[in-house]
Amino acid sequence: MDNKELRRQKRIRQRYRGEILFRILAVSAIVVAASFLVFFMTDIIRTGYTAAKQTVIQTEVTYNADSMEVPQMAVTEEMELLVSRGFLRLIPMQMEENPKLMNTVKTEWVLADSEVDQYMKGKPNRLSEDDIALVDTLKKEGKAKLVFNKWFFSNGDSKLPEMAGLASAVVGSLYVLFLTILFSAPIGVMTAIYLEEFAPDNWFTRIIEVNINNLAAIPSIIFGLLGLAIFINLFGVPRSSALAGGLTLSLMSLPVIIISTRAALSSVPDTIRQAAQGVGASPWQVVWHHILPLSLPGIMTGAIISMARAIGETAPLLIVGMLAYIPSAPKTMTEAATVLPAQIYTWSGDSLKAYTERTALCIIVLLTVLLVLNATAVLLRNKYERKW
Repeated sequence: MDNKELRRQKRIRQRYRGEILFRILAVSAIVVAASFLVFFMTDIIRTGYTAAKQTVIQTEVTYNADSMEVPQMAVTEEMELLVSRGFLRLIPMQMEENPKLMNTVKTEWVLADSEVDQYMKGKPNRLSEDDIALVDTLKKEGKAKLVFNKWFFSNGDSKLPEMAGLASAVVGSLYVLFLTILFSAPIGVMTAIYLEEFAPDNWFTRIIEVNINNLAAIPSIIFGLLGLAIFINLFGVPRSSALAGGLTLSLMSLPVIIISTRAALSSVPDTIRQAAQGVGASPWQVVWHHILPLSLPGIMTGAIISMARAIGETAPLLIVGMLAYIPSAPKTMTEAATVLPAQIYTWSGDSLKAYTERTALCIIVLLTVLLVLNATAVLLRNKYERKW
């Protein structure tokens, strides 16, 4: 065998070894990425599932003139340290709403303090030895237990961890998401139709296309600064409102919707256009009756994916002031509001340990919403997509 043949076989073996090495590196990258994902999800679930339970204590609650003036007098002195201050603050309001409670003593299950809740869950807490002994006694007597934390899903934000919930953040997120799709989808789709089907191919349209592609890649916080300058400072949209957040995220979603819509439109074969034009359809009729219905699955997929990206954004909303303390859900789109990512950011920076599990559970809720939106996009694409 001559030297030339030996060199050829050596090069072939090197290529095969390179291919094997590439496969090993690719599989290793997938394994590492999957491991990080599993670790992240496991840690979040392990930390957050406990927030789905909340401690309640059975105690006697006295409704009288004294407890109306000083709510702490509604319970005994030893129970005052174990009962949530949020519950005690609501006693005067309850008596005002229901005068029949006056001068009565009721045995009720009431919300426990966050430190008691942490102890009941076996987590670090700041209870004294006497308080721990009392909680143990109540637990043995069946007067302290963990129940489903309905307050987490029905309350707004609170300075007391046991009273804190994500209801106001959910309402704010729905407002923002609705406004985002309301403003961005029609404008984005119509822009894409014009650029793909009607716009002449000249230097001006090419500049527009390049800028749209660039806008899809710039950091989201830039859109926050743009929203602050245009919508709040120039047009006077209320700061911290869902309207300001929705308009800002609309700017961020527009490039994604335009690009995905153009891709969906371009995937329709030219023979469809030619056939429609051959029977006398106008350019707009070709688009409205033929091209748009055939490309609708791709357009919907792009819109849903852009909404999933928008609902998970925090940076642009922080710029327009949606990092706000919102104890009750906003009733209109111009009231101060917050969203789930901003709520997570707020709770994660709090020093109280009880907020840690609530932060993790809020992350689980947000991830669930994102997974549902992305799964919907995939299902729509697989069900309605046509192969040409």
